[in-house]
Amino acid sequence: MQNQISPLILSFGASDPVSATGLFADIGTFAAMACHGLPVVTSVLTGDTAQIDSIHALEADLIDEQARSVLEDMPVAAIKLGQAGSVDNVTTIAEIASDYPDLPFVLDPFHSEVNEQTAEAEDLILAIRELLIPQASVLVISAVELSRLAETWKDQGEDDDLTADVMTLIDSGCKFVLVTGTQAGNNEFANTLFNEAGVVRRDVWQRIPGSHAGAGTTLSAAITALLACGIDVPEAVLEAQEFTHAALRHAQQLGMGKLIPDRFFWAREPLPDSAV
Repeated sequence: MQNQISPLILSFGASDPVSATGLFADIGTFAAMACHGLPVVTSVLTGDTAQIDSIHALEADLIDEQARSVLEDMPVAAIKLGQAGSVDNVTTIAEIASDYPDLPFVLDPFHSEVNEQTAEAEDLILAIRELLIPQASVLVISAVELSRLAETWKDQGEDDDLTADVMTLIDSGCKFVLVTGTQAGNNEFANTLFNEAGVVRRDVWQRIPGSHAGAGTTLSAAITALLACGIDVPEAVLEAQEFTHAALRHAQQLGMGKLIPDRFFWAREPLPDSAV
């Protein structure tokens, strides 16, 4: 009898040599949650633990070939998109996602430290808004990123209205929007999940000291893995936050820059006293 396979997740994203963000971070998070990742490289990053220096997008035809070969061969349970890399890649990924409308599609495409460096940054944001967000099962976006995205439809000088901005995205077709990083109190922040009915859940967390890279990637990958396992969105969002917060509490100083989440914190046993 064939053993039951792990849920398979197709992940579009960047190759990050630090494994803080992008595909390698996704693969680690998926594995920690008993899922198997299928990475589709959209771009290549250069940099270290302190910063990302540059992004180099791959050709859209290569993105399409990577993804469709996998989708035709294996029973994929969910799709995730991180950094798309270019407008052409957004168009290609949107076409692929539209061919698999029944699969959970988690979108986490905004990484300001990367997108600010691309010549087509504004066009890329607009393409994501028009082509990908309407297809998303869950969009993960920080409050800062949401404000910037809202500039693509608001009049200049118009005040921010987080709830109204979220509902604009939901009205476009996105099923759930998770807004992260809003101020909640002294040394606290909140993550709020919305759907067409409004606020679904709001979770408040203590800020963890230090500068971290990869928290958002870990969160969106964990949500994708839980959806691939058949968990409903509200519960998946809560469990993914718990996992991410624990990974950040156990973050490691791998280089001279930012701390990197430890996605396998649960597998590490403390050394016996005699070995310390």
